[in-house]
Amino acid sequence: MVTMHPWAIAAVVLAVVILGILGWFARRRPTEHQDVRWVANAGYLTTLRSYRSRLSRYRTALGFMGVLLLGATVLTGVLAARPVERDLRAEEMAYRDIVLCLDVSGSMIEYDTEIAEKFLTMLPEFDGERIALSIWNSTSRTVFPLTDDYDLVEAELTEAAEALDFDIYSPVDNLNSAKVDRLIRFITGTEGGSGDASSLIGDGLASCALNFDEADTERSRTIILAGDNEVFGEGVFSLDEAVDMVNERDISLHGIYAPTNNPRQAEEEAEYRDAVERHGGLFHHVDDPDAVPQIIDEISAQQAVDLDATPEVIVTDTPERYFSILVVLLVLYQLGVWRLRS
Repeated sequence: MVTMHPWAIAAVVLAVVILGILGWFARRRPTEHQDVRWVANAGYLTTLRSYRSRLSRYRTALGFMGVLLLGATVLTGVLAARPVERDLRAEEMAYRDIVLCLDVSGSMIEYDTEIAEKFLTMLPEFDGERIALSIWNSTSRTVFPLTDDYDLVEAELTEAAEALDFDIYSPVDNLNSAKVDRLIRFITGTEGGSGDASSLIGDGLASCALNFDEADTERSRTIILAGDNEVFGEGVFSLDEAVDMVNERDISLHGIYAPTNNPRQAEEEAEYRDAVERHGGLFHHVDDPDAVPQIIDEISAQQAVDLDATPEVIVTDTPERYFSILVVLLVLYQLGVWRLRS
């Protein structure tokens, strides 16, 4: 928001008006007869069309010059009023880290685009936080590390949403080499483990916890985990072990669950829910419209408790645009004066 001292504008305009009046009276002096040159039979000149036309243009030019001078005066007042932008910035925002932790196994592909789009809807709520994205299946890959470059975050999440928009059961998608290549490029690095293991949620969550740096700094740390808990094979960490490790590192955990169509779905969902909620995290289904706002509110509330900082007002001088316009007006004014005198 741009603010300034409005009284300075009025003061500058008043000063220019006073100087103009004083200058007008100072320049006026009685006309002496010897300074006048009388011309006989010249009275008809004022009735000529050419004379009236030139006089009209002259008066119009004078009016335009007056407008330019008035504009320059006002802009001078604006600059004297010191226009500044004031931003209210809560210092604690710079100490909030969020890792988006996404399962990209085959059973999750149909949900991953929706989840990536949910992550995108979170961006407008952030202001200074650092965000990272980690994807996993049998192994993990960091798509981008913790950063507050939101243009990069938006671009990468958009790429994730588009690359993962793939139906593995559709012949059309499977025969589209461009879509297949794009998907493979994105998930490369998540299938480096045993060939018969996939969706190792414990290992994926543990890897996401390792994305947090600055361990000695007081920061608010959160993982948003998205998966279906449909585990195949043995991992280094079970889900409970990974959750305990996350809790020991003072990392908050929130879960987004994607249902599967297998006989163990109810058991997998219950295990996932219990693990997330055991240390106070929020659990949501992928199609829950309240998932994003509730998670954001919870992160913000936890942030307020963990890092109670006084908001700081950032003041930045912004004279550039006003100064540029003032220069243009003064140049036009000088050109107009030269043209009138000529």
